[in-house]
Amino acid sequence: MTQIRAFIALDLPQPIQDSIEKESSRLQKILGQETIRWTPIQNMHLTLKFLGNIPNNHVDFLKQMLTQLSDSHSAFDLQIGGLGSFPSGKLIRVLWLGIQPAAELTSLQRDVDAGTARLGYEKEARAFSPHLTLGRVKQNIHPNEMQKIRNAIQTFQLGKIPSARVDSVHLYQSDLHQNGSVYTKLFSALLR
Repeated sequence: MTQIRAFIALDLPQPIQDSIEKESSRLQKILGQETIRWTPIQNMHLTLKFLGNIPNNHVDFLKQMLTQLSDSHSAFDLQIGGLGSFPSGKLIRVLWLGIQPAAELTSLQRDVDAGTARLGYEKEARAFSPHLTLGRVKQNIHPNEMQKIRNAIQTFQLGKIPSARVDSVHLYQSDLHQNGSVYTKLFSALLR
């Protein structure tokens, strides 16, 4: 049976994309390209549920679930918070922008997780931590470079990123390539 790698996510409205691209460029000038693999703005999204490899015939079930779910959720404003990192301040693997967790966003993510669980997908063990991945730190970098990244996270002043309306939820296919992931939108459901 054919499988695809899939996830459910929110797209970033254009005003947010433009502002993030500007702020990311500023940060890239400080940290460079050698130690961090930066996320292209067109690949940035807010993941609600990573599904992993799924049978191709599950796509229709996921479309139906998203259509039903979108009827019970209203469009809402997305607001970016601050800059941070995973997994810890000492060992940094991911640079991210936080999302202020609006009640509508949290409710939508919880219902996506419950809906996919009813379809046989494992529920999330960790609490939802809405964020956008700015970049991934490369393996085995020099301790001085890691310190430079830590310093930048602590001192970087994030410029104003406007809030913007999110009005739909999407099912994506993710294809891994040598130069990074390529995302294909398979389905979109409008929030009410």
